[in-house]
Amino acid sequence: MVFSSGNFANKVCLHSLLLLLFSANVAFSGTLVTSIPGFDGDLPFKLYTGYITVKKVEMFYYFIESEGNPKEDPVLLWYSGGPGCSAFNGLIYQIGPLAFNMTHYTGGTPKTYYYPYSWTKDANILFVDAPVGTGFSYATSAEAYAVTDTITAAQVYPFLRKWLTEEYPEYLLNELFIGADSYSGTSGPIVVKDIADDNNAGVVPRLNLKGYILGCPRTDADINDNSRIIYAHRMGLVSDELYEAAKESCNGSYAQATTSQSQCYEDIQSMKHCTKDINKNHILEPKCTWAAPHPYGESLRRALEEDSAGLTLNSDVPEYFCHSFGYALSYIWANDKTVREALHIREGTIYDWKRCNQSLAFTNDVNSVVDYHKNLSKLGLQVLVYNGDHDLVIPNIGTQQWIKILNLTIVNDWRPWLVDGQVAGYTIKYSTNGYRLTYASIKGAGHSPQEYKRRECFQMFNRFIHYYPI
Repeated sequence: MVFSSGNFANKVCLHSLLLLLFSANVAFSGTLVTSIPGFDGDLPFKLYTGYITVKKVEMFYYFIESEGNPKEDPVLLWYSGGPGCSAFNGLIYQIGPLAFNMTHYTGGTPKTYYYPYSWTKDANILFVDAPVGTGFSYATSAEAYAVTDTITAAQVYPFLRKWLTEEYPEYLLNELFIGADSYSGTSGPIVVKDIADDNNAGVVPRLNLKGYILGCPRTDADINDNSRIIYAHRMGLVSDELYEAAKESCNGSYAQATTSQSQCYEDIQSMKHCTKDINKNHILEPKCTWAAPHPYGESLRRALEEDSAGLTLNSDVPEYFCHSFGYALSYIWANDKTVREALHIREGTIYDWKRCNQSLAFTNDVNSVVDYHKNLSKLGLQVLVYNGDHDLVIPNIGTQQWIKILNLTIVNDWRPWLVDGQVAGYTIKYSTNGYRLTYASIKGAGHSPQEYKRRECFQMFNRFIHYYPI
């Protein structure tokens, strides 16, 4: 499967010479950012931004020091899915200490505020725009923009090693966790394997790998596609009769239905018709259409039109508010000149920042990483996997299925987990030969869970990273 656009190569060629000349004499040390446009006063945490060179690629990162004890707290590398979604997603919508103020937005640079339920309370977090072509990461040659799942991993691991060994060696002894979200659940385990392989081979300096964290991860294409059908039925989106008919005509395998399987194909199409107007990211939220009575400039309009779900700008009336409104603000913020200056973005590298780059020249070359997880289960790693239970993009059913394939031993069976005395979701813990995997669902959350239940997800992470039961 190839993700590309017709004018992509032309744009790259226009800028290649400029980038080659520019990158020849740059320093790669991160720069402290003390304030940003739209935030009142100085930032109450330490934010560094910078670039790390990986061959012909300049990987952009945001690094936020732990608000606890930076010298002793773990380092968490985090990158988003898509493919092509900026790590800015993680920083401002999911696990970082910033959030947009979406109340009474009237134009201009969006306001941000300090968000207390940030994973930086307990960890140093390194957000990276990966693969190249994502966020502010760019290449100095046109051919370097062609990426795959394996190339993504081959960019992320060298980036991390160089960041730790050359730029921030003071964090080499800190515990290291790899975090990946959504589509990056495919390349994330490959990165973990590459680190473990080098550690086992005696490569120095050794990275202090302790585990990995996967949020609503794409792990196996067939399992994921099948689970959508099962989930839609369990949630009452399709009838018992239609589900049973499809189950029989497709022999329980829905992912590869083709027109040659006429009845199976017809049943699957009927199911898709039942869910086509459902918001796949969160089945209880509206699937919004374009509704902007007061457009705020061409950049916002473009952002809204590019968002496949659409949205509404009226945040004052809850029943008319769409979750994706916050996404539109990111386009305005990241394309603002003063914001780019504050973040030390290199001029002439990214002309039009996108939250999720749909023109990424990406080819999917890994359909399943279940075997990677099987191999990693032989190592003494700490693993957290979680899903929102209202997510139809990566349903929790599929995640639980591939975890069972690992054939791990249950040490704490299925039970509710609580936040402030209320059920926040359900969890189960496995352990085999020192490999400990905790699975958690987040009640009422969609895709990705932290965007809907940030406080609950913070509590989940806090317990996991401190080795407490969830």
